[in-house]
Amino acid sequence: MILSKEDSFNQVIDVLKSNGIVIVPCDSIYGILGKAPETDIKIRELKGRGELKPFLHLVSSIIQFNNLSIIPFPKELEKYWPGPLTVVTTVKSGGTIAYRLPNDIYLQDIVSHMESPLFSTSVNVSGEKPLWRFKDIVSEFEDKVNIIVDDGDYIDREPSTVIDITFRPFRLIREGALKLPQKLFE
Repeated sequence: MILSKEDSFNQVIDVLKSNGIVIVPCDSIYGILGKAPETDIKIRELKGRGELKPFLHLVSSIIQFNNLSIIPFPKELEKYWPGPLTVVTTVKSGGTIAYRLPNDIYLQDIVSHMESPLFSTSVNVSGEKPLWRFKDIVSEFEDKVNIIVDDGDYIDREPSTVIDITFRPFRLIREGALKLPQKLFE
């Protein structure tokens, strides 16, 4: 089902709460969303992604991040959240997880209506470039997800920047839409 951004909110929430999969516009590119951890296998099959590469989680606030992370959210990064910054941290349940606090109001509202974080991953088959033309997203994924939300083409957009805060100085994993000062990594 294809819906406009303006008309999709309640249906997207209903689908996510029932463990369905949606494609929505995110801060920098379109994203595939599903409820964590329930939709892990569905999204992996959809993308052809191996079991070892984790999905990032969208959170509704720094408070929610701090409730999940062993490492408090660093003060020097607060001015970049919400935004296209993904932060890898050690979590209380064990291991590491990447989190992002979205800046897009539509996406913030979706995340805040969920009881737990949402998986988010780029709209592509694993190993290929993210799709940015809406018609290509529909062609590839319309029959594989419950809802695709139309916000037009996302031309010349980059995925989020990813950093690992389990290290001091922080470690840059992927430079993306947000260009961070070098001093954070020295």
